Amino acid sequence: MNRRRPLLFGAAVLAAAALALTGCASNPGSGGDSDKPAAGADYGLVTDGTLTVCSDIPYAPFEFEGGDNGTGYTGFDIDLLDAVAKKLDLKLAVQDTGFDALQSGATLAAGTCDIGASAMTITDERKKNIDFADAYYDSLQSLLVRTDSGIKSIDDLDGKKVGVQQGTTGENYAKENAKGAELVQFPSDGELWPAIQAGQIDAILQDQPVNLEHEKADKSYKIVETYNTDEQYGWAFAKGEKDKLREDVNKALGELRDSGEYDKIYDKYFTAK
Repeated sequence: MNRRRPLLFGAAVLAAAALALTGCASNPGSGGDSDKPAAGADYGLVTDGTLTVCSDIPYAPFEFEGGDNGTGYTGFDIDLLDAVAKKLDLKLAVQDTGFDALQSGATLAAGTCDIGASAMTITDERKKNIDFADAYYDSLQSLLVRTDSGIKSIDDLDGKKVGVQQGTTGENYAKENAKGAELVQFPSDGELWPAIQAGQIDAILQDQPVNLEHEKADKSYKIVETYNTDEQYGWAFAKGEKDKLREDVNKALGELRDSGEYDKIYDKYFTAK
């Protein structure tokens, strides 16, 4: 309101001013005392007030059953996104989803969830169907075998059965570099790990942190090689549909890095014990 306007308008002016102020107060996009978004009002969330995450579980240490955050799941992805959700004043919900449909963008396009978080490598091919948040983790590929297998490197896989997860960068690396090997596709690590234990496959080629968890769990298995593929993980969004949410997730991730909270969550899962 123009404060120089004379007071001749009396009660009519005051009434109009009160009405205008009431309208501004009811508009969630008009600002306020805080820049924090109000329960995801303009995010187009699957469920109001909730950040719904799709993830292929189990894939320890990134996502697996357990924890006390109310979702039934924990892991680096889940704990980090729980911290992000709190910064956005949202609750967290997690749905177990097949990785292949997630990385292709089909699950996100269907509106099943707001964000995909499943140790997903950012690639140019995936960017055609998915929008990625800023990278949050650098990863390697690795080769896991039985300690008594005689396999010492990828060059020893000729005629061997190598387990890979369908639709992953590990599968792509194996196709290009495991010459002579028979690649056996599995939908997730939940099937890969039991397969090598049962003798159905001779090796697993997949992300190093996940194979490291198997090595820790059973000394009968070891990582014989790691491969620097310059991979970075990113959280995924439906193409062209969640720009505001992606921007605020990036902002929250940056704040977690600056505050040191990211490092605390990281150390919980990746610091040698």
